[in-house]
Amino acid sequence: MPRALATDGVGTVQPRIPRQSAHEHGVHRAENDARLSAELASVIGGARRRAVRDGDRQIDTAHLLHSLLESDPETRAAVGDGPRIARLLGYLVQRSIGYGLRWQSGVEDSGAVPVVTEAAGYSPLAAASMEYACERAALRGGPARGVDLLAAIVVDRQARAVEVLARAGVDPYEVLARLDDWSGRPPERVEDGEATH
Repeated sequence: MPRALATDGVGTVQPRIPRQSAHEHGVHRAENDARLSAELASVIGGARRRAVRDGDRQIDTAHLLHSLLESDPETRAAVGDGPRIARLLGYLVQRSIGYGLRWQSGVEDSGAVPVVTEAAGYSPLAAASMEYACERAALRGGPARGVDLLAAIVVDRQARAVEVLARAGVDPYEVLARLDDWSGRPPERVEDGEATH
């Protein structure tokens, strides 16, 4: 099928190429971030597709958690057993009703983390979580993995992902402590939207 053509005003025909929105550009750039493992880049792609499918303006931490649970075995192991995962996924697929309707009218931003302006397409809290995941991985000397992002999104109690965890009976501090045990780092405490060592 031929592409649509447009003239440049002087008679020359130019192919019309749709412009990529800042939202899409920023998210695709994040997916190609060298600081991310290939698996985590795939998770980000899944979260982006979910946000588009749900008609959401931004990728938030609940989109990230949903994608992590679907495709990252380490994340599932850190969260818990099979019934717990099934309960979590049940809540996440219902974001178009109930609490999800409330989310549509606002931006996910607790105010406890600085806004990362470079990450177009993410909620402020999700953007900060991505940066924190990369910083956490840098301490280990490797690219960020799914468990780094999981640790980053459970740190802030105002995160939508943390709300979903709580609804499913999952304590974010227990998840974070388990992740820190795996990494050999001292556990961080989750308190009122901030992590402390």
